[in-house]
Amino acid sequence: MRIYHNQLVNQLNQPLPPFVLVFGDEPWQKNDSLAQIKSAALHQGFDELIRFAIDDKFDWSELLSEYNAMSLFAARRVIELEFLSSKLNDKAQKAIAEIVEQPNPDTVLLFHGDKLDGATTNRKWFKSLNNLGFYVAIYDLDSKGMSLWLSKQLRHYQLTLDRQSQNLLTTLFEGNVLALDQELQKLSILYGNQPIDADTIESLVINQAKFNPFGLIDSMLSGKTAKCIAMLSQMEQEGTPVAKLIFFINKELQLLKQLFSNVAGGMPSDAAIKDAKIWDKRKPLYMNALQHSSIDNVYSALDRIAAVDFVSKTSSDFNSFQLLADVCLSLFHADQLQPFSLDYESQ
Repeated sequence: MRIYHNQLVNQLNQPLPPFVLVFGDEPWQKNDSLAQIKSAALHQGFDELIRFAIDDKFDWSELLSEYNAMSLFAARRVIELEFLSSKLNDKAQKAIAEIVEQPNPDTVLLFHGDKLDGATTNRKWFKSLNNLGFYVAIYDLDSKGMSLWLSKQLRHYQLTLDRQSQNLLTTLFEGNVLALDQELQKLSILYGNQPIDADTIESLVINQAKFNPFGLIDSMLSGKTAKCIAMLSQMEQEGTPVAKLIFFINKELQLLKQLFSNVAGGMPSDAAIKDAKIWDKRKPLYMNALQHSSIDNVYSALDRIAAVDFVSKTSSDFNSFQLLADVCLSLFHADQLQPFSLDYESQ
């Protein structure tokens, strides 16, 4: 049976099956799933925990001996198996088949590791374990999932954040749930249940971060191209990942495209900005872009950021930070840059 992290609490209200599988790449959900399962096991009388790390050199006879042995310390046990590789040889598959034939009611095997591909989840060894247990599939949270997760964690830490603060956190930490949870723990220590506004979040989170995408985005939206170039140069020296910059710039350009589309459809600029739930302090930046840029410039910038994304992943012949400067310039000066448009793929 396949379930997801948000369904695990209900699943653990039932007696644990002999086999539990947790696989995926998102670290916070994976760690939390393992912690919940171990806590439920302890509550159900599985008092001993034994750990094995599974690689291509692992001796599966050792697991079989342990699985079939009587514990000297506890009547019921959890044997945790961390998969360093999901590719199992013949000995591994035979060992699992032997275990599945005669499950030990006093032992839970807890398998976990990185994300599994479809071929692996369709293999006989995986299906045999899953049929007698359950599989927690861990996936990255999308924007809606991130917002729901944040609301739940705010209640857990008894934090009071307004909507703008929540939007700011989900934007800044998108794709990094573990780091956001650590930030919430820090806010809980510093503020308890006191109300926290967006300005406080900015001073505590953004200004302390080595990677600050908002400074670059603000300069881009303001049309301060010289400052964009200087900031990109500094970020290059600091080793900022290009992929993160591409993600944030593209996200802002997509938002601008939606704003221009709404305005073209007859919505007033201030109403379009309000509808997009943009943080109050940043509204003047978007108003400036709506007044001094154009939808054609936005499309040009989107074309260029797509090209930069492609080049950054396929070639080392270009400086991606210089190409990102070209993207920032195009938001307000696409018509002037058009004669110098680069076909990155053919160069």
